[in-house]
Amino acid sequence: MGAVPKPFLTLGGRTVLERALRAVVDPAEVHAAVVVAPPDHVAAARTLTAAFPKVSAVVPGGEERQESVAAGLAVVTQAEWVVVHDAARPLASADLVRRVLRAARETGAATAALPARDTVKVVTEGTVRQTLDRETIWLTQTPQAFRASLLREVHERARRAGVRATDDAALVEAFGGTVRVAEGEVLNLKVTTPEDLALAEAVVRQQEGPGERRTGIGYDVHRLVPGRRLVLGGVGIPFDRGLVGHSDADAVLHAVMDALLGAAGLPDIGQHFPPEDDRYRGADSRGLLRDVVARVRQAGFLPAQADVVILAEAPRLAPYLPAMRRVIAELLAVDEGAVGMKATTTDGLGAIGRGEGIAAQAIVTISRRPA
Repeated sequence: MGAVPKPFLTLGGRTVLERALRAVVDPAEVHAAVVVAPPDHVAAARTLTAAFPKVSAVVPGGEERQESVAAGLAVVTQAEWVVVHDAARPLASADLVRRVLRAARETGAATAALPARDTVKVVTEGTVRQTLDRETIWLTQTPQAFRASLLREVHERARRAGVRATDDAALVEAFGGTVRVAEGEVLNLKVTTPEDLALAEAVVRQQEGPGERRTGIGYDVHRLVPGRRLVLGGVGIPFDRGLVGHSDADAVLHAVMDALLGAAGLPDIGQHFPPEDDRYRGADSRGLLRDVVARVRQAGFLPAQADVVILAEAPRLAPYLPAMRRVIAELLAVDEGAVGMKATTTDGLGAIGRGEGIAAQAIVTISRRPA
């Protein structure tokens, strides 16, 4: 899916994480929620979940799902029942959470699941080895619900025994527990591939409509001077000169920032980060762009798409465009496919053509966050 973790991708004006979290916290039966995020995205998760009063903690997860669930359990000390839900499942309903909780009360553990609709075959090395009875095959989803003491017990036993499982219900099964099934939802898909995200987007558009979209334009230019490091699109580029400016003079990210702010109807970057303010002297523009994205979110919008063109006579920028694209996609929390990156010259015309500076222009589309 690219550089951005799936829960941080945009889906119909909200992130996948926000949509997944909404289903979990909406039921009155749920009193608090813990978000377990990749260690380098904890701050971003805290920003996204600030609008959810029931979120009591955001903690870093582990290398695998099992370690991440254990990290979440470690800060859940008072709950009698625990619900575990994949942040990459954005379309589950609050009613499904309630059904799974009701089913868990029978045995202490329950999972959402759907009966298989297709014939299921066991295949190895491209050859069918066995056809299973699909009447007994169910496709597991989340949410899953557990008596908290039971979930802690099976996680501890699994840790000591080195047992690994792809979900928490399987851990309960591995140690002799009984897992009830609550019928899941066809639309409760897991966003794993770009195709999944496109399908989820189509569902959201059908349910909510396309929502308001706005477009902004940004432009920035800086002089090239000796003794400065050249940074464009958050990527350091070897060159005998760099761009001069109060911050790191990253013309690409500055253009993207102004486009974002313009689309949201906010003042330009000069008013947000005044050049006379020493706090921004030599500042990394990646941090400034994160701040701008947060301000755009506060204004009720999310980045949806960006298209950037760099005007430079030298150096040759084509080898660095993919890295710039990845950086911008991660900072905007969009798929890489939603970021266009191009570089061109001015055929020797003007200050850019004489190699005196580098300019960048960006067009950014944002979408209204649903209420």
